[in-house]
Amino acid sequence: MAANLKDAQSLFKKKSGFTLLEVLVALVLLGMAVTAMLQLFSANLNAISKSEGYVACSLEAQSKMREVLEEKELSESSWSGITANGYRYQVTVAELLKERTDSLPLKLLEVEVRLYWNLGVREKTLSLNTMKMVEKKI
Repeated sequence: MAANLKDAQSLFKKKSGFTLLEVLVALVLLGMAVTAMLQLFSANLNAISKSEGYVACSLEAQSKMREVLEEKELSESSWSGITANGYRYQVTVAELLKERTDSLPLKLLEVEVRLYWNLGVREKTLSLNTMKMVEKKI
């Protein structure tokens, strides 16, 4: 009887290692963590893609603004076109504070460069504004 009791106790003794339930719970938790990390990675790639469009458009707008400001005979006008990189642009030059600069030999012009591009199915816009003093033509 003592031998039978000893055999029964040895069968119920805890063995080292993990149970199947513990392994399954660990795999589920690991799967949830990996899924969350992949979603974050995907969101970051999407944000990088969007920011690339804004940076490229910003550089193109700065280039167009420099081109407009370098014109010797800048006057009130508006025009549009397409850049070499495919961005649509619109330039507007308007006189500011005309009543305050009537007695001066200078006039103040506001220059606005607006660029348009497509990001997915939506059209995006970037606008740069500045001012320039020019001599009045007499």
